[in-house]
Amino acid sequence: MKNNAHINVIGAGLAGCEAAYQAAEAGVRVTLYEMKPSKYTPAHHSPEFAELVCSNSLRSDDITNAVGLLKAELRSLGSLIMESADKNKVPAGSALAVDRVKFSSYITEKIKNHPNIEVVNEEVTGIDPDEITVVATGPLTSDALADYLKTDMALGDLHFFDAAAPIVEFDSIDMSKAFFASRYNKGDADYINCPMNEEQYREFYKALVTAEEAELHGVDKDTGKLTVFEGCMPVEVMAKRGYETLLFGPLKPVGIENPETKETYFAVVQLRKENVEGTMYNIVGFQTHLKFPEQKRVFSLIPGLENAVFLRYGVMHRNTYLNSPDVLTQFYSLKSNGNIYFAGQMTGVEGYIESASSGFVAGTNAALRALGKDEIDFTAKTSIGALAHYVSNGSYSGNFQPMNANFGIIEPLDFKVKGGKKARNEELAKRSCKIIEDLKGVLAK
Repeated sequence: MKNNAHINVIGAGLAGCEAAYQAAEAGVRVTLYEMKPSKYTPAHHSPEFAELVCSNSLRSDDITNAVGLLKAELRSLGSLIMESADKNKVPAGSALAVDRVKFSSYITEKIKNHPNIEVVNEEVTGIDPDEITVVATGPLTSDALADYLKTDMALGDLHFFDAAAPIVEFDSIDMSKAFFASRYNKGDADYINCPMNEEQYREFYKALVTAEEAELHGVDKDTGKLTVFEGCMPVEVMAKRGYETLLFGPLKPVGIENPETKETYFAVVQLRKENVEGTMYNIVGFQTHLKFPEQKRVFSLIPGLENAVFLRYGVMHRNTYLNSPDVLTQFYSLKSNGNIYFAGQMTGVEGYIESASSGFVAGTNAALRALGKDEIDFTAKTSIGALAHYVSNGSYSGNFQPMNANFGIIEPLDFKVKGGKKARNEELAKRSCKIIEDLKGVLAK
């Protein structure tokens, strides 16, 4: 007998797609609202779902890295986002990177063809408090819905800016100056490296810190100052913190040598594949708020990129997130109304996989609520649960900030481990995987 359980999901980004898919897989009918293609945010360009607007890297795939552990947990639980990532990956050393077009297309196809999911292409500007709903409208929530959340639901919000790095055409890179290699020769040589001597770096640095930035908007225009998040800082902002700052960040030369000459360098700019075919590469760590002509002028000073064809310039866009510790539970539901869940970067999780993780928890628990079952606490002993507990109780200093997956927010072991940090992380991962296996049994009931 078919049940009448139903939920709404607003937004078809990574979090919204994961939430909708998990609820649908649990046998719940889902209405998924997505305003594209009739309306786009400043950062979105594709009509496909789960569009990656910044990097195409999903970061480390090593289980002793917290985001690698998060991936392992989601794979084990049947995540749609991880399924697509694994099927559409491109070479990126020890990291997991994807062909962003194929990645999104795969997810879009799965969602649109799921028998329990109805897709409605329209903008949502309000929420029925009596209907179980997952709000996953992302860091670029439309002004109308953001105003509704702030005023009608009295949730308040915070704003910061996020940035996307430029993408260049591979055939336009001068490979007589650049070379393929990975840091410390770890994994395959999947990165293009553009080396600099000290004189070249000095010239590039001077041009970067004096380049003209794009016009400010919104709250930043009012204050006359660009608001940035430490985890996704524009390269020019980073550079202005000191002459050597970039040498410890995106231009770090440590562990990189020319495979033919064994030469090392003063600074190295890396580029990573954007697609399986290898026709497009993004400049790693070069998120920027510079004007487009300035990006062309300054980044063309990088050896090997003198004649680079820019397929996409870097852009900045407004991001919105809730003061989640005040308003959300560890289930990602509102403390004031258990019918309403939030997921994605608007909750204060930072990163693609973290967003998918929150979508998984919110979608799963929304489905359980619709089916009249108890919600599941994934516990702070797992990476997926630690993020949920952080956003629901993370404002220890009174200044809540977005957070990536990391072992610092996972509940510590109750015993000491010999062998250093890696050995400890291995034990944390082992404990987490055991908990996830047990929770799979609960979810199956």
